Amino acid sequence: MKAAARTPARTLFEKVWGAHLVREESSDTPAILYVDLHLVHEVTSPQAFSVLRERGLPVRRLDRTLATMDHSTPTLPRGADGRWPFADREAEAQVAQLERNCAEFGVELHGLGTPAQGVVHVFGPEMGATQPGMTVVCGDSHTATHGAFGALAFGIGTSEVGHVLATQCLLQRRPRTLAVRVDGALPPGVGAKDLVLAIIAKLGVGGGTGHVIEYLGAAVRALSMEGRMTLCNMSIEAGARAGMIAPDDTTFQWLAGRPRVPRGDAWEAAVARWRALATDEGARHDREIALDATTLAPMITFGTNPGQAIPVTARVPDPSEERDPAARASLEGALRYMGLVPGQPIAGRVVDAVFVGSCTNGRLEDLREAARILRGRRVAVRTLVVPGSQLVKRQAEAEGLDRIFREAGAEWREPGCSMCIAMNGDRLERGQTCVSTSNRNFEGRQGAGGRTLLAGPATAAAAAVAGAVADPRRYAEATP
Repeated sequence: MKAAARTPARTLFEKVWGAHLVREESSDTPAILYVDLHLVHEVTSPQAFSVLRERGLPVRRLDRTLATMDHSTPTLPRGADGRWPFADREAEAQVAQLERNCAEFGVELHGLGTPAQGVVHVFGPEMGATQPGMTVVCGDSHTATHGAFGALAFGIGTSEVGHVLATQCLLQRRPRTLAVRVDGALPPGVGAKDLVLAIIAKLGVGGGTGHVIEYLGAAVRALSMEGRMTLCNMSIEAGARAGMIAPDDTTFQWLAGRPRVPRGDAWEAAVARWRALATDEGARHDREIALDATTLAPMITFGTNPGQAIPVTARVPDPSEERDPAARASLEGALRYMGLVPGQPIAGRVVDAVFVGSCTNGRLEDLREAARILRGRRVAVRTLVVPGSQLVKRQAEAEGLDRIFREAGAEWREPGCSMCIAMNGDRLERGQTCVSTSNRNFEGRQGAGGRTLLAGPATAAAAAVAGAVADPRRYAEATP
């Protein structure tokens, strides 16, 4: 009797990709991939809806399409006249257009100021809309956030937004896989943002190009869901198409009871399916790198891309030590823009502002981390604390975190992308330096001529108190 064929060992990515293939790719054509969840916001959707309107097409799957507002929304409260203080007419027009488009096409919208509204990659998971094994897309590059749940999630362009609205499918070339294994335990005072900055510093901003990263190892498993979302969120900053973490009990506990997850027997069946998503023993990734978590320290960027990151205790690198001419020129340009001198300690660099928030670090756990440093202290520079959603805002206020921030002299704002991207009124002035918990430190990202130092919430809070880059562990150890 002939033995049954053995099922090949597969990675997490291979399982999710294979389950969503409508048609395999060929040498001439990309694969057609089915999309489980399409998240929509006001900036990359207007043209897409216009295409539907011009062609007389409906939204293919309203039950798999969910919209909110975040990029252009003001984080200051309504005025006495009840109006929102938009930065400009363009921002107001984008928000109004999304309202009209969603009403016309029947898309579920959680608009400005409504109870569930928030930054799209905070709002989606909170709703329970993001689930393990899904394919998730959005017209935003940090859609990789949702990979923390074992979903295959990536950003798409405006024309692709229209394609998904019309067909619920997407044309994609199959990426390769990269395993990033982090063994050991993170030291006290070192968090998920420090970990991902260390990974990007090791890989470089192009090191993940053409790949989907799967994060593995004891240090990754020990992260909360908030930490896992931070990790996957910044996969794109290493050039990767997406980042993924296999779901486990931490995932299931976080999802249980959220509005869009199954209930009762359907929940038990879903969890059983989700457990089978983990990479099989013996499955191979195309590439693998490893880090030792025990060696890591709080990290901060010093340059103009997220890969230019060092521990807060380190000195600014010297371009003359770079052998590659292109890398040397890039580093020289970054230091010139940032106003830094090779060899100077990054600690003590004077800053003008601090921003705590964004889809990278605007969740409740992030705000708690910042509050632990700020409790009983006063900020020395302008500090914006912006919750990632209305739910986070309510939860933080219920815990009294807003009082800690206000008593420290920080500004407690309404949810939104805020100073992550200077298109909503929250921005730096030319020449100002900001320690930011966001995800990009490109030239002008937070305002023309502004300088961005990326860091985790604790490091940002320590900088707010010191008025300069500082090691958050000193403040944590001496909390009043």
